[in-house]
Amino acid sequence: MIIALTNDDGIQALGLRALYKALVEAGHTVHCIAPVTEQSAVGHAVTISLPLRVKEFKENGFSGKGVYGTPVDCVKLGLTCLMDVKPDVVVSGINAGANVGPDILYSGTVSAATEGAHMGFPAIAVSYDNFRPEDLSEQAAFAAELIDNMPWKNLPPRCVINLNFPACPMPEAKGLRVCPQTSAVWKDWYDHRKDPRGSDYWWLNGVIPPETVAAGTDRALLTEGYITLTPLRFDFTDDTALQALSVLDTDNR
Repeated sequence: MIIALTNDDGIQALGLRALYKALVEAGHTVHCIAPVTEQSAVGHAVTISLPLRVKEFKENGFSGKGVYGTPVDCVKLGLTCLMDVKPDVVVSGINAGANVGPDILYSGTVSAATEGAHMGFPAIAVSYDNFRPEDLSEQAAFAAELIDNMPWKNLPPRCVINLNFPACPMPEAKGLRVCPQTSAVWKDWYDHRKDPRGSDYWWLNGVIPPETVAAGTDRALLTEGYITLTPLRFDFTDDTALQALSVLDTDNR
């Protein structure tokens, strides 16, 4: 297959390099187009007021294009201008840190895959439930095999596959579970601190309270040691509220 590979941790990130290697070793043609700098939690941001510049990276068997922009910029620019062929799949990851439940709204990793899906391509986001991974080669090999075996043609249009690995060695993972995302949300707070010159600053912190996470959802299963796979769709219409608000409909014809 022809694969467009990106991420939000940057083109030199361990997870992206591991996935690039695994996909190439699996026989795929990989076009890597990823941010030059880390772009975690930028969501679906698109650069509209600055030009996008590209830097070539070639080192240790790796070849890719770094974009001075967001993950979504990479996908939009890559698929329209930088690739001379259309990809069979858009792959984003492996991200350092899980992307489950409400994370998908913030995640540059998931947003990059979502942009690929919106542009009409099969897409998958891949993440690992630890912010400081040391070796993701086994997770990358698993993801490459899964991408090979995914029933892409049976999925609905604009579907994004969201794959998350637990924070443990692959032999210790309990298996793959297809599951819904949690509806629990982050409980955030800001740590108020002083810099060396006495000025105030605030640092965001937060948790998803475990007691709010329903059993059988992505966050719960990932914590239990399962690899989770959740199909996502980005239709935000609230059908229940739509029905309730229908009383406001007017027709002035």
